[in-house]
Order: sequence, then C-alpha cells, then structure tokens
Amino acid sequence: MSVTIKSAREIELMREAGRLLEIVHNELKDAIRPGISTLELDRIGEKVIRGFGCTPNFLNYNGFPKSFCISVNDEVVHGIPSKQRILKEGDIVSIDAGLIYKGMHSDAARTYGVGQITPEAQQLIDVTRECFFRGIQYAKPGHRLHEISAAINDYADSFGYGVVRDLVGHGIGKALHEDPQIPNFRQKSRGIRLIAGMTLAIEPMINAGGADVVWLDDDWTVVTEDGSLSAHYENTVLITDGEPEILTLSC
Repeated sequence: MSVTIKSAREIELMREAGRLLEIVHNELKDAIRPGISTLELDRIGEKVIRGFGCTPNFLNYNGFPKSFCISVNDEVVHGIPSKQRILKEGDIVSIDAGLIYKGMHSDAARTYGVGQITPEAQQLIDVTRECFFRGIQYAKPGHRLHEISAAINDYADSFGYGVVRDLVGHGIGKALHEDPQIPNFRQKSRGIRLIAGMTLAIEPMINAGGADVVWLDDDWTVVTEDGSLSAHYENTVLITDGEPEILTLSC
C-alpha cells in the first residue's frame, strides 16, 4: 500500500476542486424534480463542470459512459444516466460526481428525495449522511483508519440497516482512486495510522434492508439484492494536524 501525503500546493488545488464540486452538486440539487431524466441531470452537471474549465473525472473512467453516476431507489451506485430513466414523485436519487482541477481530483456523493418522500426514505438519507459524520470524528492524526469504518458501521447498525460490504471508500489526489481502501464496516485490523496531508474519499453506502448487492447486466449498476432502498453520502476529506477538513462541503 502506498498512501500519498499531499504537498501544500496539492492541497490548495484539491480545496479548489472540492469547492467547485460542491457548486456542481448544489446546481443538480436545484434541478431535481419529478419528470426530469437522469440523462438531463448528467448534461446539466457536465455543463457546469466544463464551465469551470474542469474535466468530469467519471467520464470514460474504466469505460464508464457518462459524467455522473446517478442511482435511483434500490440502485446503490454507478447508475448510468439515461433519457428513459425519469424521476418520479417519491423516488430517492443518489448523485455521485467528481472533477479534475489542474490535475487534482475531488469526489462527492449525495442522496436526495424527489418531491415528497416517505418518512422511512428520509430517515435512510439522514442516517447515511450522519454515518459519514460519525466516521470523520476519527479522521485525525493518531487515530487508525478502521476507527472510521467501525463508527460508520455501528451507527448504521443501530437502525437495523445493511452496510454495503462489496464497495468501499478510497484515497484520492492525482488519481480518482488511490490507497487506502476505506471500508464502511468493522475490520479485524486497526488499519493504518492517519497522518496530516492524507486525502480520503469517505462514502457510506447504506441499505434500508440487507447488505447484499448485485451487479446488473450493464456491468456498472449495483442494486440491493432484496430490492430495498439505498442511500449514498460522500465527501473528500483532508487529514490536518487537528480537525478534519471537508473539501467538498462548506456548511
């Protein structure tokens, strides 16, 4: 495993990459409504990214055909935007996005309700977001990586939710995916010791039902095996000498 420690210059570039990505997410949040296709959301988001002079880092990544992963209801991650996939009242939609700014990557995901959603769906979204914040309480020098994993797991478990085990968070920097892998579930090992200058994409993926997932025939879209709803929340995080800095969230 080779975990990179970012230079002051790289950190500044990643801060800007994160700031711009938050704007992209806010634009897409405002565009979500019943009747819009996931392809139209992809087009809106790509236009914003390119308007900043940046590149969408998901486009053509390992062959992925679009700029955003947009996953609806029981789709966990990697949903391919399509003009046939029309959002409906009561759906939940997860948008995973990233961009490259002057050679440095950012990555963040959010799950939103479409119009009025059930209290159960809203709770899943809220708990998944809170899992992230429970995890980053340990994103500090001197702590171990898998303390983050355990905190995420334990909070989701307290609601009886399934924590996806087939997909994990990751390091990020000059590449979209770097070491280390960051599971969202408890590990037997303590993991590496965290050091200032590490940059991590921490991303709880939580199912309302069981933890098991399957891949669809497109070889990208991951869905819950039992058809239950799934939510996703992710930010790019900088380990500092003190509290962690969330590069893709300003408030």
